[in-house]
Amino acid sequence: MVVEQPSEAKAKSAAIGQPSVAKAAVRQTASAKAKAAAIKLSAEQSKPSPLYEDFAYVIRAVHAMLANKYGKAFHMYESDDGNEEYWTMLEEDVRGNGGGVELVGRIFEQVESKAFAYDAEASEAGHRIFPSVRNNVFAYPEWGVALARVPVFRNHGMFAEDFVFAVSDEALLNFLAYTRERLREQDRRSVTIYTDSRHGIETELVPMTRMVERDEVIMSDTVKKEIFRSIDQFFIGDRGFFQKFGIPYKRGILLYGRPGNGKTTLVKSIAGSVKAPVAYWQITEHTCSESIQEVFQAAVKKAPMILVIEDIDSMPVQVRSYFLNMLDGATSKEGIFLIGTTNYPEKIDPALINRAGRFDRAYEIKLPTSELRLAYLQRKGLQELLGEDGMRDAVRQTDGFTFAQLNELYVSAVLEWHGEGHVNVAAIARSMKAEHDKGRTQVWLKDEEEPRVGFLAAERA
Repeated sequence: MVVEQPSEAKAKSAAIGQPSVAKAAVRQTASAKAKAAAIKLSAEQSKPSPLYEDFAYVIRAVHAMLANKYGKAFHMYESDDGNEEYWTMLEEDVRGNGGGVELVGRIFEQVESKAFAYDAEASEAGHRIFPSVRNNVFAYPEWGVALARVPVFRNHGMFAEDFVFAVSDEALLNFLAYTRERLREQDRRSVTIYTDSRHGIETELVPMTRMVERDEVIMSDTVKKEIFRSIDQFFIGDRGFFQKFGIPYKRGILLYGRPGNGKTTLVKSIAGSVKAPVAYWQITEHTCSESIQEVFQAAVKKAPMILVIEDIDSMPVQVRSYFLNMLDGATSKEGIFLIGTTNYPEKIDPALINRAGRFDRAYEIKLPTSELRLAYLQRKGLQELLGEDGMRDAVRQTDGFTFAQLNELYVSAVLEWHGEGHVNVAAIARSMKAEHDKGRTQVWLKDEEEPRVGFLAAERA
Protein backbone atom coordinates (compact mmCIF):
# COMPACT_ATOMS: atom_id res chain seq x y z
CA MET A 1 0.00 0.00 0.00
CA VAL A 2 1.48 3.31 -1.10
CA VAL A 3 0.90 6.44 0.95
CA GLU A 4 -0.19 9.05 -1.60
CA GLN A 5 -2.16 12.26 -1.41
CA PRO A 6 -5.34 12.67 -3.54
CA SER A 7 -6.29 15.49 -5.93
CA GLU A 8 -3.92 18.43 -6.43
CA ALA A 9 -2.06 17.68 -3.19
CA LYS A 10 -0.72 14.46 -4.71
CA ALA A 11 1.91 16.36 -6.69
CA LYS A 12 3.25 17.96 -3.55
CA SER A 13 5.67 16.51 -1.02
CA ALA A 14 4.17 14.93 2.08
CA ALA A 15 5.98 17.60 4.06
CA ILE A 16 4.15 20.41 2.27
CA GLY A 17 0.45 19.59 1.88
CA GLN A 18 -2.17 17.01 2.94
CA PRO A 19 -5.75 16.25 1.81
CA SER A 20 -8.60 18.18 3.37
CA VAL A 21 -10.19 14.97 4.76
CA ALA A 22 -7.08 14.17 6.76
CA LYS A 23 -6.93 17.78 7.93
CA ALA A 24 -10.50 17.64 9.15
CA ALA A 25 -9.91 14.35 10.96
CA VAL A 26 -6.81 15.71 12.64
CA ARG A 27 -8.61 18.92 13.61
CA GLN A 28 -11.46 16.94 15.14
CA THR A 29 -9.05 14.76 17.09
CA ALA A 30 -7.08 17.78 18.29
CA SER A 31 -10.28 19.60 19.21
CA ALA A 32 -11.56 16.65 21.24
CA LYS A 33 -8.27 16.39 23.08
CA ALA A 34 -8.28 20.13 23.75
CA LYS A 35 -11.74 19.93 25.33
CA ALA A 36 -10.67 17.08 27.58
CA ALA A 37 -7.44 18.82 28.58
CA ALA A 38 -7.16 20.73 31.83
CA ILE A 39 -5.74 23.72 29.96
CA LYS A 40 -8.28 25.33 27.65
CA LEU A 41 -6.99 26.28 24.20
CA SER A 42 -8.54 28.87 21.94
CA ALA A 43 -9.74 27.93 18.47
CA GLU A 44 -6.61 29.44 16.93
CA GLN A 45 -4.28 27.69 19.36
CA SER A 46 -5.94 24.32 18.83
CA LYS A 47 -5.18 24.23 15.08
CA PRO A 48 -2.55 21.55 14.39
CA SER A 49 0.66 22.65 12.73
CA PRO A 50 1.32 21.63 9.12
CA LEU A 51 4.21 19.43 10.28
CA TYR A 52 1.94 17.55 12.65
CA GLU A 53 -0.64 17.11 9.89
CA ASP A 54 2.05 15.53 7.70
CA PHE A 55 3.10 13.24 10.52
CA ALA A 56 -0.47 12.23 11.38
CA TYR A 57 -1.35 11.52 7.75
CA VAL A 58 1.56 9.11 7.28
CA ILE A 59 1.08 7.33 10.61
CA ARG A 60 -2.64 6.84 9.93
CA ALA A 61 -1.76 5.30 6.56
CA VAL A 62 0.75 2.92 8.21
CA HIS A 63 -1.86 1.90 10.78
CA ALA A 64 -4.28 1.21 7.92
CA MET A 65 -1.70 -0.93 6.12
CA LEU A 66 -1.15 -3.08 9.19
CA ALA A 67 -4.86 -3.39 10.05
CA ASN A 68 -5.80 -4.37 6.48
CA LYS A 69 -3.08 -7.03 6.27
CA TYR A 70 -3.27 -8.58 9.72
CA GLY A 71 -6.74 -7.61 10.97
CA LYS A 72 -5.34 -6.22 14.23
CA ALA A 73 -4.82 -2.78 15.70
CA PHE A 74 -1.16 -1.84 16.17
CA HIS A 75 0.05 0.71 18.72
CA MET A 76 3.05 2.99 18.29
CA TYR A 77 5.99 2.95 20.75
CA GLU A 78 9.04 5.10 21.39
CA SER A 79 12.46 3.67 22.27
CA ASP A 80 13.85 5.55 25.26
CA ASP A 81 17.16 3.71 25.71
CA GLY A 82 18.87 4.22 22.36
CA ASN A 83 18.57 0.49 21.62
CA GLU A 84 18.62 -0.19 17.89
CA GLU A 85 19.34 -3.92 17.91
CA TYR A 86 16.06 -4.71 16.17
CA TRP A 87 16.95 -2.39 13.28
CA THR A 88 20.23 -4.24 12.81
CA MET A 89 18.30 -7.51 12.78
CA LEU A 90 15.76 -6.11 10.31
CA GLU A 91 18.47 -5.03 7.88
CA GLU A 92 20.01 -8.51 7.98
CA ASP A 93 16.63 -10.21 7.53
CA VAL A 94 15.67 -7.99 4.61
CA ARG A 95 18.96 -8.67 2.83
CA GLY A 96 18.84 -12.37 3.59
CA ASN A 97 15.09 -12.79 3.01
CA GLY A 98 14.70 -14.65 6.31
CA GLY A 99 13.91 -14.30 9.98
CA GLY A 100 10.14 -14.34 9.42
CA VAL A 101 10.02 -10.73 8.25
CA GLU A 102 7.35 -9.62 5.76
CA LEU A 103 7.20 -6.56 3.52
CA VAL A 104 3.87 -4.91 4.35
CA GLY A 105 3.99 -2.04 1.89
CA ARG A 106 5.67 1.01 0.47
CA ILE A 107 5.27 4.46 2.08
CA PHE A 108 5.94 7.14 -0.57
CA GLU A 109 5.57 6.41 -4.27
CA GLN A 110 8.24 8.84 -5.49
CA VAL A 111 10.92 7.72 -3.01
CA GLU A 112 13.09 4.70 -3.70
CA SER A 113 11.89 1.46 -2.10
CA LYS A 114 14.64 -0.89 -3.32
CA ALA A 115 18.37 -1.02 -2.62
CA PHE A 116 21.35 -2.92 -3.98
CA ALA A 117 24.70 -3.99 -2.55
CA TYR A 118 27.64 -6.18 -3.50
CA ASP A 119 27.61 -9.52 -1.68
CA ALA A 120 31.09 -11.02 -1.55
CA GLU A 121 30.10 -13.84 0.83
CA ALA A 122 27.44 -15.39 -1.41
CA SER A 123 28.16 -18.64 -3.29
CA GLU A 124 28.28 -16.49 -6.42
CA ALA A 125 29.66 -13.07 -5.54
CA GLY A 126 27.83 -10.17 -7.15
CA HIS A 127 25.28 -7.43 -6.63
CA ARG A 128 21.92 -8.20 -5.05
CA ILE A 129 18.70 -6.18 -5.03
CA PHE A 130 16.41 -6.17 -1.99
CA PRO A 131 13.75 -3.93 -0.39
CA SER A 132 15.19 -0.83 1.24
CA VAL A 133 14.63 -0.48 4.97
CA ARG A 134 13.77 3.17 4.43
CA ASN A 135 10.40 3.97 2.85
CA ASN A 136 8.93 0.52 3.54
CA VAL A 137 6.86 -1.00 6.33
CA PHE A 138 8.02 -4.41 7.58
CA ALA A 139 6.38 -6.75 10.06
CA TYR A 140 7.26 -9.80 12.11
CA PRO A 141 3.77 -11.40 12.17
CA GLU A 142 4.78 -14.15 14.58
CA TRP A 143 5.62 -11.52 17.19
CA GLY A 144 2.96 -8.93 16.36
CA VAL A 145 5.54 -6.19 15.74
CA ALA A 146 6.10 -3.86 12.78
CA LEU A 147 8.92 -1.43 11.95
CA ALA A 148 8.86 1.57 9.64
CA ARG A 149 11.67 3.94 8.68
CA VAL A 150 9.70 6.88 7.33
CA PRO A 151 11.27 9.53 5.05
CA VAL A 152 11.00 13.05 6.48
CA PHE A 153 11.32 16.06 4.22
CA ARG A 154 13.00 19.27 5.30
CA ASN A 155 14.10 22.39 3.47
CA HIS A 156 17.72 21.20 3.47
CA GLY A 157 17.16 17.56 2.52
CA MET A 158 15.47 14.24 3.21
CA PHE A 159 15.97 12.39 6.48
CA ALA A 160 14.28 9.44 8.14
CA GLU A 161 12.56 8.70 11.44
CA ASP A 162 12.14 5.24 12.92
CA PHE A 163 8.80 3.98 14.22
CA VAL A 164 7.96 0.83 16.17
CA PHE A 165 4.47 -0.70 16.23
CA ALA A 166 3.12 -3.65 18.24
CA VAL A 167 -0.26 -5.22 18.94
CA SER A 168 0.37 -5.09 22.71
CA ASP A 169 2.97 -4.36 25.38
CA GLU A 170 3.52 -8.08 25.92
CA ALA A 171 4.10 -8.65 22.20
CA LEU A 172 6.73 -5.91 22.08
CA LEU A 173 8.57 -7.19 25.17
CA ASN A 174 8.63 -10.73 23.78
CA PHE A 175 9.97 -9.42 20.47
CA LEU A 176 12.74 -7.44 22.19
CA ALA A 177 13.75 -10.51 24.22
CA TYR A 178 13.82 -12.56 21.00
CA THR A 179 15.92 -9.89 19.29
CA ARG A 180 18.46 -9.80 22.10
CA GLU A 181 18.82 -13.59 22.25
CA ARG A 182 19.11 -13.91 18.49
CA LEU A 183 21.77 -11.21 18.21
CA ARG A 184 23.57 -12.71 21.18
CA GLU A 185 23.73 -16.04 19.35
CA GLN A 186 25.05 -14.19 16.31
CA ASP A 187 27.66 -12.47 18.49
CA ARG A 188 28.96 -15.91 19.48
CA ARG A 189 29.85 -16.55 15.83
CA SER A 190 31.33 -13.10 15.24
CA VAL A 191 33.50 -10.49 16.90
CA THR A 192 32.29 -6.95 17.45
CA ILE A 193 34.95 -4.28 16.86
CA TYR A 194 34.55 -0.83 18.41
CA THR A 195 36.86 1.85 17.02
CA ASP A 196 37.07 5.38 18.40
CA SER A 197 36.91 7.77 15.46
CA ARG A 198 36.67 11.50 15.02
CA HIS A 199 32.88 11.19 14.70
CA GLY A 200 32.30 8.77 17.58
CA ILE A 201 32.29 5.00 17.96
CA GLU A 202 32.36 2.95 14.76
CA THR A 203 30.99 -0.57 15.17
CA GLU A 204 31.80 -3.49 12.89
CA LEU A 205 30.71 -7.13 13.14
CA VAL A 206 33.39 -9.47 11.79
CA PRO A 207 32.74 -13.24 11.37
CA MET A 208 35.17 -15.63 13.04
CA THR A 209 36.71 -17.20 9.93
CA ARG A 210 39.11 -19.49 11.80
CA MET A 211 38.99 -20.58 15.39
CA VAL A 212 42.22 -20.86 17.40
CA GLU A 213 42.00 -24.01 19.52
CA ARG A 214 43.35 -23.99 23.05
CA ASP A 215 46.00 -26.59 22.24
CA GLU A 216 47.36 -24.24 19.57
CA VAL A 217 48.32 -21.75 22.28
CA ILE A 218 51.95 -22.50 23.13
CA MET A 219 53.02 -20.93 26.40
CA SER A 220 53.84 -21.78 29.99
CA ASP A 221 51.42 -24.53 31.13
CA THR A 222 51.00 -22.95 34.56
CA VAL A 223 50.01 -19.53 33.22
CA LYS A 224 47.87 -21.05 30.45
CA LYS A 225 45.87 -23.22 32.87
CA GLU A 226 45.34 -20.33 35.28
CA ILE A 227 44.05 -18.00 32.57
CA PHE A 228 41.66 -20.51 31.02
CA ARG A 229 40.42 -21.64 34.43
CA SER A 230 39.43 -18.09 35.32
CA ILE A 231 37.63 -17.76 31.96
CA ASP A 232 35.74 -21.04 32.39
CA GLN A 233 34.70 -20.20 35.95
CA PHE A 234 33.28 -16.89 34.78
CA PHE A 235 31.14 -18.27 31.96
CA ILE A 236 30.39 -21.89 32.77
CA GLY A 237 29.18 -21.16 36.29
CA ASP A 238 27.48 -17.92 35.26
CA ARG A 239 26.79 -15.41 38.03
CA GLY A 240 25.28 -17.97 40.42
CA PHE A 241 28.73 -19.08 41.59
CA PHE A 242 29.80 -15.48 42.20
CA GLN A 243 26.60 -14.61 44.04
CA LYS A 244 26.94 -17.66 46.27
CA PHE A 245 30.37 -16.57 47.51
CA GLY A 246 29.72 -12.82 47.41
CA ILE A 247 32.17 -12.15 44.55
CA PRO A 248 31.42 -9.30 42.12
CA TYR A 249 30.46 -10.75 38.74
CA LYS A 250 33.24 -8.98 36.85
CA ARG A 251 36.85 -9.89 36.27
CA GLY A 252 39.84 -8.43 34.46
CA ILE A 253 43.26 -9.71 33.38
CA LEU A 254 46.17 -7.83 31.82
CA LEU A 255 48.50 -9.59 29.36
CA TYR A 256 51.86 -7.93 28.82
CA GLY A 257 55.07 -8.81 27.03
CA ARG A 258 57.12 -8.14 23.92
CA PRO A 259 55.36 -7.85 20.55
CA GLY A 260 54.95 -11.18 18.77
CA ASN A 261 54.97 -13.36 21.89
CA GLY A 262 51.45 -14.74 21.40
CA LYS A 263 49.16 -12.33 23.28
CA THR A 264 46.86 -11.93 20.28
CA THR A 265 46.81 -15.68 19.63
CA LEU A 266 45.86 -16.29 23.25
CA VAL A 267 43.03 -13.76 23.03
CA LYS A 268 41.75 -15.34 19.79
CA SER A 269 41.74 -18.73 21.47
CA ILE A 270 39.76 -17.35 24.41
CA ALA A 271 37.27 -15.71 22.02
CA GLY A 272 36.79 -18.88 20.00
CA SER A 273 36.45 -21.29 22.90
CA VAL A 274 33.90 -19.41 25.03
CA LYS A 275 30.18 -19.46 24.23
CA ALA A 276 29.77 -15.76 24.84
CA PRO A 277 29.92 -12.53 22.82
CA VAL A 278 33.39 -11.05 22.29
CA ALA A 279 34.16 -7.43 21.47
CA TYR A 280 37.44 -5.69 20.63
CA TRP A 281 37.87 -2.05 21.54
CA GLN A 282 40.48 -0.20 19.50
CA ILE A 283 41.65 2.83 21.43
CA THR A 284 42.83 5.82 19.38
CA GLU A 285 43.68 9.47 19.90
CA HIS A 286 39.93 10.13 19.56
CA THR A 287 39.04 8.13 22.67
CA CYS A 288 37.10 10.35 25.07
CA SER A 289 34.79 10.07 28.06
CA GLU A 290 31.73 9.80 25.79
CA SER A 291 33.19 6.92 23.78
CA ILE A 292 34.30 5.11 26.96
CA GLN A 293 30.78 5.33 28.35
CA GLU A 294 29.27 4.24 25.02
CA VAL A 295 31.50 1.15 24.77
CA PHE A 296 30.73 -0.01 28.30
CA GLN A 297 26.99 0.57 27.82
CA ALA A 298 27.10 -1.55 24.67
CA ALA A 299 29.16 -4.22 26.44
CA VAL A 300 26.76 -4.48 29.39
CA LYS A 301 23.91 -5.16 26.96
CA LYS A 302 25.86 -8.16 25.62
CA ALA A 303 26.79 -9.44 29.10
CA PRO A 304 27.98 -11.90 30.08
CA MET A 305 30.69 -11.18 27.52
CA ILE A 306 34.41 -10.59 26.92
CA LEU A 307 35.71 -7.09 26.19
CA VAL A 308 39.25 -6.97 24.81
CA ILE A 309 41.21 -3.71 24.94
CA GLU A 310 44.38 -4.09 22.90
CA ASP A 311 47.33 -1.75 23.51
CA ILE A 312 45.67 -0.27 26.56
CA ASP A 313 48.76 1.83 27.20
CA SER A 314 47.65 4.03 24.28
CA MET A 315 44.70 5.36 26.32
CA PRO A 316 44.90 9.19 26.10
CA VAL A 317 46.18 10.70 29.35
CA GLN A 318 43.27 13.13 29.71
CA VAL A 319 40.66 10.35 29.97
CA ARG A 320 42.52 7.78 32.09
CA SER A 321 40.93 8.91 35.34
CA TYR A 322 37.48 8.67 33.75
CA PHE A 323 38.31 5.16 32.54
CA LEU A 324 39.33 4.14 36.06
CA ASN A 325 36.12 5.58 37.48
CA MET A 326 34.13 3.63 34.90
CA LEU A 327 35.85 0.40 35.95
CA ASP A 328 35.06 1.14 39.60
CA GLY A 329 31.35 1.71 38.91
CA ALA A 330 29.06 -0.59 40.84
CA THR A 331 27.28 -1.94 37.74
CA SER A 332 29.32 -0.60 34.82
CA LYS A 333 31.23 -3.87 34.41
CA GLU A 334 28.64 -6.34 35.66
CA GLY A 335 28.96 -9.49 33.55
CA ILE A 336 32.06 -8.26 31.68
CA PHE A 337 35.32 -10.21 31.58
CA LEU A 338 37.88 -7.56 30.68
CA ILE A 339 41.14 -8.46 28.90
CA GLY A 340 43.77 -5.79 28.37
CA THR A 341 46.99 -6.21 26.37
CA THR A 342 50.12 -4.08 26.20
CA ASN A 343 53.62 -4.30 24.83
CA TYR A 344 54.79 -1.59 27.21
CA PRO A 345 53.75 -2.38 30.80
CA GLU A 346 55.95 0.45 32.09
CA LYS A 347 53.47 2.89 30.51
CA ILE A 348 50.49 1.40 32.38
CA ASP A 349 49.05 3.38 35.27
CA PRO A 350 49.87 1.36 38.43
CA ALA A 351 46.32 2.05 39.62
CA LEU A 352 45.05 -0.29 36.89
CA ILE A 353 46.92 -3.42 37.95
CA ASN A 354 46.27 -5.89 40.75
CA ARG A 355 43.22 -4.09 42.08
CA ALA A 356 39.84 -5.76 42.43
CA GLY A 357 37.30 -4.51 39.89
CA ARG A 358 39.97 -3.29 37.49
CA PHE A 359 42.61 -5.75 36.27
CA ASP A 360 42.62 -8.36 39.00
CA ARG A 361 45.63 -10.23 37.66
CA ALA A 362 48.54 -9.38 35.35
CA TYR A 363 50.35 -12.08 33.36
CA GLU A 364 53.67 -11.70 31.55
CA ILE A 365 53.77 -13.48 28.20
CA LYS A 366 57.48 -14.22 28.04
CA LEU A 367 59.81 -15.11 25.19
CA PRO A 368 59.45 -18.81 24.32
CA THR A 369 61.95 -21.18 25.92
CA SER A 370 63.83 -23.78 23.87
CA GLU A 371 61.11 -26.34 24.69
CA LEU A 372 58.37 -23.98 23.52
CA ARG A 373 60.31 -23.06 20.37
CA LEU A 374 60.66 -26.75 19.54
CA ALA A 375 56.95 -27.36 20.18
CA TYR A 376 55.98 -24.43 17.96
CA LEU A 377 58.20 -25.46 15.04
CA GLN A 378 57.01 -29.07 15.33
CA ARG A 379 53.39 -27.93 15.18
CA LYS A 380 54.26 -25.98 12.03
CA GLY A 381 55.77 -29.15 10.51
CA LEU A 382 59.30 -27.86 10.00
CA GLN A 383 60.75 -31.28 10.90
CA GLU A 384 59.54 -32.58 7.53
CA LEU A 385 62.13 -30.33 5.87
CA LEU A 386 64.94 -30.43 8.42
CA GLY A 387 64.78 -33.77 10.18
CA GLU A 388 65.54 -34.22 13.89
CA ASP A 389 69.12 -32.89 13.76
CA GLY A 390 68.04 -29.88 11.74
CA MET A 391 65.25 -29.16 14.23
CA ARG A 392 67.68 -29.17 17.15
CA ASP A 393 69.92 -26.76 15.23
CA ALA A 394 66.91 -24.53 14.45
CA VAL A 395 66.05 -24.34 18.15
CA ARG A 396 69.65 -23.36 19.01
CA GLN A 397 69.80 -20.74 16.25
CA THR A 398 66.54 -19.08 17.32
CA ASP A 399 67.38 -18.25 20.92
CA GLY A 400 65.62 -14.96 21.77
CA PHE A 401 63.10 -15.25 18.91
CA THR A 402 59.44 -14.39 19.44
CA PHE A 403 56.68 -16.61 18.07
CA ALA A 404 56.18 -14.10 15.25
CA GLN A 405 59.86 -14.45 14.30
CA LEU A 406 59.62 -18.24 14.49
CA ASN A 407 56.70 -18.10 12.10
CA GLU A 408 58.75 -15.98 9.68
CA LEU A 409 61.62 -18.44 9.97
CA TYR A 410 59.26 -21.26 9.04
CA VAL A 411 57.87 -19.35 6.01
CA SER A 412 61.38 -18.46 4.79
CA ALA A 413 62.52 -22.06 5.20
CA VAL A 414 59.59 -23.42 3.20
CA LEU A 415 60.15 -20.89 0.40
CA GLU A 416 63.89 -21.66 0.28
CA TRP A 417 63.24 -25.41 0.24
CA HIS A 418 60.70 -24.96 -2.57
CA GLY A 419 63.11 -22.87 -4.66
CA GLU A 420 66.49 -24.43 -3.85
CA GLY A 421 65.63 -27.94 -2.73
CA HIS A 422 67.44 -27.48 0.59
CA VAL A 423 67.30 -25.22 3.64
CA ASN A 424 70.08 -23.39 5.50
CA VAL A 425 68.35 -22.53 8.78
CA ALA A 426 71.47 -21.02 10.32
CA ALA A 427 71.79 -18.51 7.47
CA ILE A 428 68.10 -17.59 7.69
CA ALA A 429 68.36 -17.09 11.47
CA ARG A 430 71.51 -14.95 11.14
CA SER A 431 69.85 -12.77 8.52
CA MET A 432 66.76 -12.30 10.68
CA LYS A 433 68.84 -11.41 13.72
CA ALA A 434 70.79 -8.85 11.70
CA GLU A 435 67.60 -7.20 10.48
CA HIS A 436 66.20 -7.25 14.02
CA ASP A 437 69.34 -5.51 15.31
CA LYS A 438 68.97 -2.82 12.67
CA GLY A 439 65.41 -2.21 13.81
CA ARG A 440 66.53 -2.09 17.44
CA THR A 441 69.47 0.27 16.85
CA GLN A 442 67.81 2.19 13.99
CA VAL A 443 71.06 1.91 12.00
CA TRP A 444 69.81 0.75 8.63
CA LEU A 445 72.60 1.75 6.20
CA LYS A 446 76.25 1.08 6.89
CA ASP A 447 79.23 0.91 4.52
CA GLU A 448 81.33 -2.23 4.63
CA GLU A 449 84.51 -0.19 5.02
CA GLU A 450 85.38 3.42 5.66
CA PRO A 451 85.98 5.46 2.48
CA ARG A 452 89.61 6.41 1.85
CA VAL A 453 90.99 9.40 -0.02
CA GLY A 454 93.52 8.46 -2.70
CA PHE A 455 95.56 10.22 -5.35
CA LEU A 456 96.38 8.99 -8.80
CA ALA A 457 100.07 8.60 -9.63
CA ALA A 458 99.67 10.94 -12.57
CA GLU A 459 98.35 13.63 -10.25
CA ARG A 460 101.32 13.20 -7.87
CA ALA A 461 103.68 13.60 -10.80
